[in-house]
Amino acid sequence: MKLDHTLIPIEWIKPYKEEAIKDYSARLSKIIDPKSDFVLIGVSFGGLVAVEISRILKPCLTILISSVETKIELRPIYRGFGKLNIIKKIPAKLFDPPRYIASSLFGTANKELLNDILEDTDLQFAKWAVNELVNWDNQNQVENLIRIHGTKDKLIPWRGLGKVELIEDGEHFMIVDRAEEISKIINEKIKDRSHQLRLNSNS
Repeated sequence: MKLDHTLIPIEWIKPYKEEAIKDYSARLSKIIDPKSDFVLIGVSFGGLVAVEISRILKPCLTILISSVETKIELRPIYRGFGKLNIIKKIPAKLFDPPRYIASSLFGTANKELLNDILEDTDLQFAKWAVNELVNWDNQNQVENLIRIHGTKDKLIPWRGLGKVELIEDGEHFMIVDRAEEISKIINEKIKDRSHQLRLNSNS
């Protein structure tokens, strides 16, 4: 993405055994310096983590891309997997999908990059993340939230709940395939938020 502000990627840390996403997010939040104003951006599963961190650090904005704010937005089948406790019984090696299936689910023309990401994925982490996703219990909305979602996302379909910036024909991998459009939305939203904060400080 091409943003008008400094983008600082946060590297995933290894989850502890049986660690809940809330506790994991609390540990991860310690990497962030909250002393200055900042915007938190979460993509896909990272959006769930961003929601949890936002409740701890209170960023100026939280931006979710191809993600969800509450558990009710997840597909019912995902929540069903959580209730049945199925994910923990599946071997980690099965979280490395055949590439043609992954390409279809993520919806991207950039198959080479997707394959590289999948090759670098820690399967134990992937299994933990999927289990936390299907068992996520957050029902609380986030303050100062921006949603960006694709209309053709297969992995986390948009369910028409809440206000959102929709990317027409955008799929789950649109953070790469539609990076220019997403960057423009983020730059505009941060600019609007900065202007609002200046107005509030002068009033």
